[in-house]
Amino acid sequence: MQTSSNRIAHIADVHHSYGKVTALAGINFELRRGEVLALLGPNGAGKTTMVSLLLGLLRPGSGNVTVFNKDPRSLSVRRRIGAMLQISGIGPNLTIAEQIDLFRSYYPNPAGVAQLVAAADLAELMDRRAKALSGGQLQRLHFALALAGNPELLFLDEPTTGLDVESRRRLWARVRDLSESGRTVLLTTHHLEEAAALADRIVVIDHGRVIAEGTPAELEAEVSGRRICCVTRLSIKTIRTLDGVRRVERRGASTEILTANAESVLRQLFAQDPELHELEVGGVGLEQAFLALTGGELDSDAPQEEAA
Repeated sequence: MQTSSNRIAHIADVHHSYGKVTALAGINFELRRGEVLALLGPNGAGKTTMVSLLLGLLRPGSGNVTVFNKDPRSLSVRRRIGAMLQISGIGPNLTIAEQIDLFRSYYPNPAGVAQLVAAADLAELMDRRAKALSGGQLQRLHFALALAGNPELLFLDEPTTGLDVESRRRLWARVRDLSESGRTVLLTTHHLEEAAALADRIVVIDHGRVIAEGTPAELEAEVSGRRICCVTRLSIKTIRTLDGVRRVERRGASTEILTANAESVLRQLFAQDPELHELEVGGVGLEQAFLALTGGELDSDAPQEEAA
């Protein structure tokens, strides 16, 4: 059982709207010391609003938000957090070395330059100006700047966008190191592989509410069932009418079916399509669990989409 000493951020019964559009509908959420928490949800589910509240960029319409038991807008809180967001205010004409020095100057106890350079693999780029960086190199700079204040709580919004496979794996290793050192990381991502690889706990939100919470394995177990993959002449519309079918999706020539009763669904499929072939039956993974929980597609969201 988690104690209050383990909780470093808390959203309690928060409602928030943009005009007539409800972004959060009585949400309760907490971050715990030393964990990597992945926040998942369909586009427009409320993820960006939640992060903005925790960063003190928004005030809730109602309810209460605290970070380190304080108002997230307070200077003492801001000095203890770091954020890697999709929108950044870095100067395009400053070199990486100058950017790092500038961001370190904002904090009373910043991380060392060598530590930041090593964390983001920037050693060979220090004299390069930000406007000359590739997308992946810019992401690595953003990661270094998010660590500049030696934060206890780190927000990572789609951190591996634009990174190649090797750079992505290296960043994952850095995130694990941060967690092992007692830091807390809130990760928003549309890469389920990333959530499964990094997260101690996953929170799924949809329509402004928490609809599931647990470890990746717990979420997979929550959506008990099987995944059927096959090539069939039956239409998606027809398959949806079969007893026991939860979800159907066409992937190229193959059809993927999520069901709680694979045996029953298979009998119905073969009864209507004796020529069905390339059949595979397996367990439900994190992707299928997410789709079953939300009934939609996993995607990244942007602030303007939630505010629309």
